[in-house]
Amino acid sequence: MTANDDETTPRATQAAQGAATAVEALEAARAELAATTLPLAVPEVREARQWIRESLAQLDDYVIPRYRSLDAPLLAVVGGSTGAGKSTLINALIGYPVTRAGAIRPTTRQPILLHHPLDAGWFEGHRILPSLDRIRGTVSASPLPAHQAGAAPDAQAITSLVLVGHESVPQGIALLDAPDVDSISDDNRRLAGQLLAAADLWVFVTTANRYADAVPWRLLLDAASRDITVAVVLDRVPAAAEDEVRTDLQAMLDRQGLADAKLFVVPESALDGLGMLPEDSVVGLRQWLGALAANAAGRAEVARRTLNGAVKAVSVRLEGIAGAAAAQDAAAHDLQATCVTEYEQALSRILEATKDGALLRGEVLARWQDFVGTGEFFRALEQNIGRMRDRVGAFFRGEPAPAVKVETAIETGLQAVILDEAANAAENVDRRWRSDPAGRELLGSEDLSGTSEGFDAKAAAAIRSWQEGLMEMIRTQGQGKRTQARWLSFGVNGLGAALMVVVFSMTAGLSGLEIGIAGGTAVVGQKLLEAVFGEDAVRRLAQQARDDLHTQCQRLLDDERQRFLDRLDAAHPNSGDNLARHAQALRRLAGVA
Repeated sequence: MTANDDETTPRATQAAQGAATAVEALEAARAELAATTLPLAVPEVREARQWIRESLAQLDDYVIPRYRSLDAPLLAVVGGSTGAGKSTLINALIGYPVTRAGAIRPTTRQPILLHHPLDAGWFEGHRILPSLDRIRGTVSASPLPAHQAGAAPDAQAITSLVLVGHESVPQGIALLDAPDVDSISDDNRRLAGQLLAAADLWVFVTTANRYADAVPWRLLLDAASRDITVAVVLDRVPAAAEDEVRTDLQAMLDRQGLADAKLFVVPESALDGLGMLPEDSVVGLRQWLGALAANAAGRAEVARRTLNGAVKAVSVRLEGIAGAAAAQDAAAHDLQATCVTEYEQALSRILEATKDGALLRGEVLARWQDFVGTGEFFRALEQNIGRMRDRVGAFFRGEPAPAVKVETAIETGLQAVILDEAANAAENVDRRWRSDPAGRELLGSEDLSGTSEGFDAKAAAAIRSWQEGLMEMIRTQGQGKRTQARWLSFGVNGLGAALMVVVFSMTAGLSGLEIGIAGGTAVVGQKLLEAVFGEDAVRRLAQQARDDLHTQCQRLLDDERQRFLDRLDAAHPNSGDNLARHAQALRRLAGVA
């Protein structure tokens, strides 16, 4: 082993380790990016979604493959405007008609990648541009005119890449004939952009009368922002205008940050019988490409420069996507807060209606009065509840139906309140969400402004469950020896009805068990309960009954609210924090952090 070998091996090992570390960071960023969704219609979300697509394509088509094979041949993509003469230029570089050139536009639908035969292994797999199928092309033994060479234009063929090996292509570099960047075909334009993004260097072809067009300059400015090595070919330049046009174009390149771009001029020339340019018309470009291919260090420098620029561009996009994700998160939080607030307010209104006496009017009040009897019964009970106990017990035992009617009336009244407030909450959430673009997109054409199907039955079942729990509390409370006889004499349903009325007549919480219904509607219920269980026990029973009612109503409204939140959960965006961290890691990788 020589001294140079001793020095080279550690450097190669270090480079390989660095590349492996870079690939790991890039794949982590790619995984996060692929999992990122921006489902909410917030400002500039379309642009951010496009950034995701572009970044994934850049990572898949170029950045990660290039880091995995830093010593692979350079890929020079030949791109430009419609009719600029890209295919004719490539044929001139090879010295043989291998790509189709002609007047019919677009001529290049199926991209053709020309490489030296010894470089075939680098391109036959899916190392780069993995989304494109590979087709092995051949070169005719007898030259065909340029308008017949190469693949015939085929609108369905843009998903494949034709590989053509030819000895005239310098080993270490490959040429890719791309579709027009301003093609009338949307698919062609997208493919052209994809191919240019996968390039180590661009050979950009324009003409003397189109070099100032907007579309090419947008791409050239993008190249400048990503520090891509660019060669600009000014094609079909009349001899009399060469100096003027060259000077003007060079000045434009200098102003736009492309002063380092190589500029080659192809004079306007007549084509021969095969549709070929004169051999000496592209000698400068051919020599430059040949020298680059022969210089391993130069190729590595071009690849590294372009790679760093591409990684930097991805990191910038990631930062923008992270900001968009943060905006999504804020929008989701606002929509969720709107929903939660409306249903919390609905719950508060329901509970308020159960303690301000509102439910003890109308049918409930009538059934309660039927149940407890006449005003004389009230007075006698107030004067001597102990002496009246047997009469009250007999009353309850003999007339069980009125107690059940009280329960039914309470169920009906409470159900009406719950249905009304749940419908109001749904209507308010639906209206407020639809006033916001993000919420409007989530709801789509579905109308959630009313209660869900079967909600009335669910509400009735919840109320009955609450009433049954209340009865069970009374049974449990009455198990003591001292109270058993009393609560048996009054009956579970009777005492349950009394407790419901007491619960619904409280206007200021449980302190003192204030009675809110004029005329003493709930007085008899309160006195009966106190006579059976004692004042403290009644206070506890009422508190437990109210807590249980709160729980039942909360569950009902939570289920209704979930109809909205499920849509938000299904579309909830990723946090932008991870994206921002990956962006910073890529900036360090590109040497700009």
